[in-house]
Amino acid sequence: MHNLITGGAGFIGSHFAEKLLKEGETVTVIDDLSTGKVANIEKMKGEKKFRYFIDTIMNEPLLAELIDSADVVFHLAAAVGVKLIVENPVRTIETNIYGTQLVLKHAVKKRKKVIFASTSEVYGKSGKVPFREESDMVLGPTISPRWSYATSKAVDEFLALSYYREKKLPVVIARIFNTVGPRQVGDYGMVVPRFIQQALSGGPITVYGSGRQTRCFTYVDDVVNALIKLSRKKEAVGAIFNIGSDEEISIEELARKVRDKVGGRVRIVHIPYEKVYGKGFDDMERRVPDISKVRRLIGYRPTLSIDQILNKIIEDARSQEHSR
Repeated sequence: MHNLITGGAGFIGSHFAEKLLKEGETVTVIDDLSTGKVANIEKMKGEKKFRYFIDTIMNEPLLAELIDSADVVFHLAAAVGVKLIVENPVRTIETNIYGTQLVLKHAVKKRKKVIFASTSEVYGKSGKVPFREESDMVLGPTISPRWSYATSKAVDEFLALSYYREKKLPVVIARIFNTVGPRQVGDYGMVVPRFIQQALSGGPITVYGSGRQTRCFTYVDDVVNALIKLSRKKEAVGAIFNIGSDEEISIEELARKVRDKVGGRVRIVHIPYEKVYGKGFDDMERRVPDISKVRRLIGYRPTLSIDQILNKIIEDARSQEHSR
């Protein structure tokens, strides 16, 4: 199989490319490096079955050519990260909606299967936990740029499913919950790499808001394996699947775990949301997926606990420091 990965030099995309190459498959990556890094794909450059293009998916002639030569498209390219979303809402909306539109437009010409990476953010502020694929979305007001990402990805889902229903394009939608692992950076608001970097640097660890908000963290390999399995299941076409962990942890507890594992007297300090993201910032209090649907279809289960995940990321971060 020839696999095209948009956003393939990013955190998840680069792990994805590595996995497919190890399975003997051909991989093409396109990434504009807005949040991805060439370093993420450096080790793959010498592989015969790997090629990459540093370009935007808005380059329609190139995108059309890459999709035409692929068997399946994994559409991961998107504007991501709370900090980036709040500071660049125009870029967020245009990249997510127009980029997805172009992918679907060219995929439908020869019925190329599209695996679309959506997000848990589409559930918004819903208090109906755990989140199920058929649950209602409860999004914030349009005056808050915080919700531009969730809204744009929801539109992407509507668009992808419309292509499936009206034009018979095989699409699979994966709503990915908080995913962590080596290569992820905290530059755009990702909490785990930020906490670990702060702890290793002597602190303080900065918790935004009360710290009572909860999340469920999944190791990147589990997400990659789930996406690959879903891409090979005919029953997955036209459906939406949550991919994540159902092990819930508060951000305050996460900060304490990181501090204790790094092994130092690092302070934990709280910063009001408005000082980080501006006035009117609205956050999800809980984000917990129901993963029964994906479990039934592909036998999906998270393989690592949050403690195991943190141990692996901290070990990797320390080895990176020693190699510099």
